[in-house]
Formats: sequence, structure tokens, C-alpha cells
Amino acid sequence: MNSDTSQQLQQQVQSAYKEKTALCIVGGNSKVFYGRHVTGEPLNVSDHRGVLNYEPTELVITARAGTPLREIEKVLSDNGQMLPFEPPAFSNDATLGGTIACNLSGPRRAYAGAARDFLLGCKIINGKGELLTFGGEVMKNVAGYDVSRLMAGAMGTLGVLLEVSLKVLPIAEMEATQQFECNASEALDKLHQWSKTPLPLSASSFHDSVLRVRLSGATKAVEAAISTIGGDSTDSASRYWHELKEQQQDFFKDDKPLWRISLASDIESLGLPADYENDDCLYEWGGALRWLKSHVPADTIQSTAAKLDGHASLLGTPRQEGQFQPLTPGLLRIHKNLKQAFDPENILNPGRLYPGL
Repeated sequence: MNSDTSQQLQQQVQSAYKEKTALCIVGGNSKVFYGRHVTGEPLNVSDHRGVLNYEPTELVITARAGTPLREIEKVLSDNGQMLPFEPPAFSNDATLGGTIACNLSGPRRAYAGAARDFLLGCKIINGKGELLTFGGEVMKNVAGYDVSRLMAGAMGTLGVLLEVSLKVLPIAEMEATQQFECNASEALDKLHQWSKTPLPLSASSFHDSVLRVRLSGATKAVEAAISTIGGDSTDSASRYWHELKEQQQDFFKDDKPLWRISLASDIESLGLPADYENDDCLYEWGGALRWLKSHVPADTIQSTAAKLDGHASLLGTPRQEGQFQPLTPGLLRIHKNLKQAFDPENILNPGRLYPGL
């Protein structure tokens, strides 16, 4: 069935290439809010599913892109393993392909790595309808460009993901979350001090004068870390981190525009206009990721982030498109060259990242 599905997808892309017809790649549709809206003929990959290869002793899993993320996580959990980048799903319909295409990572990202870092290889259909395979199932397999990682974050604009190989890791023997009451400056100071030590940090967040830190690892290491940093233990810690990852907390539930801002962790304030000083902000990743709820104009937020050597993305809503940080001329040229190489007729998710790409 899946072989037939792969051929059907390839034939649809080949036909679209000949007719220069735009395609909108659809999986679980759980991340439709992320990026700009795409108008085109649907290319549904959700039926192209199933785990192809999984050897727990090798710490590698290979699956078709339409495989539900929850199925991947269940298989791994049954074997005491996990996806190290702790990806958000936002829906039970989330797929492995969409997870990699968006390159979104959860609370563990700053301490374990991003989705891109664990992508070992993939098989895609390019914009000409050709099947291409990159990478493999081991960390070091070929010399040259690591083209497979280009697919992480490309949002389907360079190719239709068919298969994905990921490195996985064992689930920690123990996890504990400690919390502290403090202001933003004190929270960042603590996080920076702890980052210089061998503490088994695996997540951090600061919001509403509360700093939370998750510790993961061997039982003795976690217990020793708790003795070192102190703080108060928390109830329902796993629920807290899950709700943060899935944006189910109250912070994410109002109608204010939601910005995802990446910048140096030692920058305490964005320095936005005083009129917006009451805007709400939640810190993650040791301070390197800020979730901002604000009506500040998009160009003001993005220009401010750029001046701080960061970038800001507006997550979309049913009434508003997402918006990524504008590219510099040099980066725009690279994006155009890549798009031309992989999708010369611009038929794959055109405009999902930026107009014209």
C-alpha cells in the first residue's frame, strides 16, 4: 500500500511540474498556523505511513513521513527511548514529516539539540518529481554536504518528505523540577551560572516571577543537582512541561498576537516602546527563546530583534498569516538558489516561508 502511495505522490508531483501547478503539502495539518498560507492543489501525504526500521540497540528509527508522531513516540517509549528534541505536536494528527519540515523543538532543545541535529537521513520527492535520498542511518556515513538537514525547517518548499531517519536516546532514569520565586534578571543569572556547571539540566522556563528548572539523568546525579541548586519541588511537573510544549497553558490562550523570538540569553529586555511595557513574556531555553504576547507592530518587533542579532516569527491564527523574520539580501539569494535547485517551477508549498519562494 505504501509503495503505491509513494508512486501516487511522485506521479502527482510530476504532473504538477509539467503543468506548473502549485501544490499544498498536507499531512496532519497540525501546524497550519506556522508560516504563510499556501494556495494550491492538496498533496496529501498522511496515508504514506509506517515504521520501516527500528533497532533500539542502534538508537535509530526510520519511518515514513505520514506516520503519526504519537505512534513514533509510543514505539520508542515502549523501548525506554524518546525523541531527544521533545517535539510539540499541537494535535493527535501530527505527523513525523510535519515535525521535521517545521523543525520545531520543545523544552529540551537548548540542552539536547534541535530536530535538525537528530536528522540522519531522508528520502524526498523534489519539485521535478524525482526521488532523492540523502544521508543514512548512522551519524557519520558520507562526506560532503549534509543535504538532509536542509529539509528541517524548509516547510516542504524544497521537497516532499517520504522517509525520515532519526537518532533517538534513552529516557532518563529520573526527572525532577525545582522552582524559584525571582525576577527576570535573577532568573537569567541563575540559569547562566548553572549552565557553566555539569548539572543535568533538561528544561527551563520563567514566567510570572517563577523560574522552573527540570533536571534529567541518573538518579544520583539528579539528587545531587537538587542539593546543589535548592529550590522547591513541584507537583505535576511532567504535566507542566507537556502543557508548555503543546502551548496549552493560559499564557497561550488569549487573542493577542504570539511571537516566537530567539536571541542571546543574556539580553534581559527587548527594549520595545513603553506603550507596550505590560505585554506578557515567557522565557524558555535558558533565556534564548522568548514567547511574547503583544500588539506591537510586526516591523517594530522584527527590526528590534534584528538589532539584537536575533529573529522573531509571528505564529499565525485563523485570521492572520504567520510571518518569519525578513531575510538579509545574502540569505535571500541563498534561499532563491536552493529553491531553484530543488523546485525550479516553484510548485511545492510556494510562499509558505516567504513570498516568491
